[in-house]
Amino acid sequence: MVARVVIAAPGSGHGKTTIAAGVMAALRSRGMKVSGHKVGPDFIDPSYHALATGRPARNLDPFLQGEDRLVPLLLHGSAGADIAVIEGVMGLFDGALGTEGYASTAHVARLLDAPVVLVVDASAASRSVAAVVLGFANYDPRVRLAGVILNKLGSQRHEDEIVTALEATGVPLLGALRRSDEIHAPSRHLGLVPVGERDADAQRILPKLAEWISDGVDLDAVVRIARKAPTLSGNAWDPHAEVSYEGPRSVIAAAAGQAFTFRYTETVELLAAAGVDVVDVDPLREQDLPEDCAGLYFGGGFPEVHAAELSGNAALRAEVAGAIERGMPVVAECAGLLYLCRELDGLPMVGAVNATAMMTKRGKLGYRKAVSLSDNVLAANGQRVTGHEFHRTEIEPGQGDSPAWGWDRKPEGFATPSLHASYLHVHWAGYPELASRFAAAAHAHTALARDRV
Repeated sequence: MVARVVIAAPGSGHGKTTIAAGVMAALRSRGMKVSGHKVGPDFIDPSYHALATGRPARNLDPFLQGEDRLVPLLLHGSAGADIAVIEGVMGLFDGALGTEGYASTAHVARLLDAPVVLVVDASAASRSVAAVVLGFANYDPRVRLAGVILNKLGSQRHEDEIVTALEATGVPLLGALRRSDEIHAPSRHLGLVPVGERDADAQRILPKLAEWISDGVDLDAVVRIARKAPTLSGNAWDPHAEVSYEGPRSVIAAAAGQAFTFRYTETVELLAAAGVDVVDVDPLREQDLPEDCAGLYFGGGFPEVHAAELSGNAALRAEVAGAIERGMPVVAECAGLLYLCRELDGLPMVGAVNATAMMTKRGKLGYRKAVSLSDNVLAANGQRVTGHEFHRTEIEPGQGDSPAWGWDRKPEGFATPSLHASYLHVHWAGYPELASRFAAAAHAHTALARDRV
């Protein structure tokens, strides 16, 4: 039995990330073990979940992982927890464009048979809030709207007016929260600033967030709703069942720190099951790769914000460049691609990819269906994947002689037998063969290095 509840909203900007993280923190402060999950591909919101729960961040996305994996992934991620709190994405019924809501919060709630609590920003309305809630309650009878939390209320009179109007909807009021200047998560060009870049500040605010939620939300009611969710059938996702390996272990260095904060938890779990020990390296601070390093993984983040510091660490840039030139396997996603370019906004980077990168005024965002255009370190020729693209940078040229992926009839990225660099984020829980292939390359590199000694 997994007690579970989805925190959703009519649209972006209603405060569901703040309230979802606050509910997690408040329940944890009561002594409960809380598992945090995010609908969709987003990396940033889960960083706040991890801070609030003290557990690894988890994503649930039918487009990236497949519908049949969502319950197993929830069972895996929530193992040992008393309750799973699942934060939605965008508006409750907003999914991939042109798909009638595929991968929406509502879609995920149906797959998980989970009740939904709707967070509504009431700052610019009063009785009309009830009409919004009633519309969401009746729009899709397959979605169980179990309650509403009002956010950004201005006064007691404001609250009373909405509460009276809500009575006619039959949807229980679970919380009423006033505006708070102390509860604030800074934003920039791609959304909230990740916890990894403001750890001390986020740690300071966390107790205030938990107190704010405890004072304004009926947490007992939220827990009762979560515990009424039906029992889920099936087995928990197991990385060891997805990949198999027997033999000596290898070491892969993974970019971490403030410039590289995006990484799906299951990526590391799959690599570990495939015989790889992942060692974090901060390209802003550290000058050396780990001893016996046999592979490099550069995930997502904001290298454009930290370009001067990344460029200034010439020692590590040179070591990474030399390792890649000697054939060390490397996989780079989005931020990692930028770091491997010759330049980023005019500043020298690693230079393993013959391209330059720069910030742009407009971003690229959306799901992609891609195919591998060659045999390379990550994917076999013809391998089909689903992924997500989210950035506000461009590289010139956009792809090498052997592109990494192709989508929308366009090639993208760079690929060789030992290198894969692309803007595309792929959730490896949906494609565990990618982890197996990368791990195999690392093991081969380890064996080659051992033979040379």
